[in-house]
Amino acid sequence: MSAHRDALVANLAIGLITNGRVLTTLAKAKVVAPYAEKLVTLGKKGGLHQRRLAIAKIRSIDAVATLFKDIAPRYTGRNGGYTRITKLGPRQSDSSLMAVLEWVESTPASAEKAPVAEAKAAAPAAAAEPIEVKAEPVAETPVAETPAPAPAPTEGEQPKQS
Repeated sequence: MSAHRDALVANLAIGLITNGRVLTTLAKAKVVAPYAEKLVTLGKKGGLHQRRLAIAKIRSIDAVATLFKDIAPRYTGRNGGYTRITKLGPRQSDSSLMAVLEWVESTPASAEKAPVAEAKAAAPAAAAEPIEVKAEPVAETPVAETPAPAPAPTEGEQPKQS
């Protein structure tokens, strides 16, 4: 691989580790998925040597720390298949196929969806209850009358002097 492609794949892997999901083209997602899965395998082994290998691959100490501390322990009972690619369809600007690359057992995404589901369930119940609106009388304030402006002269007429 070229250096540019290595950097691109490493940056997408860092985005996947830090955010839990990445929106990218289908071709890039298919390249990054096995790369990220190999990083998780390094994280599951957990030694200093594996940590240094991961840092050498993605060049981000913070992402490697997140990988070894949070992500890899989730998959201790799983042998491979840590990522999921969901196809989204073509991008409007250039019609390239788009996809979402995400972790299979992503607890943050399911934790985010739960409050939304609860809010949707509570919304119809709240809509059924009538809402009382009390109207308060408004005090009328007198408006000072101003004289209307004089009509503008038409063609041929002289303006009137007061």
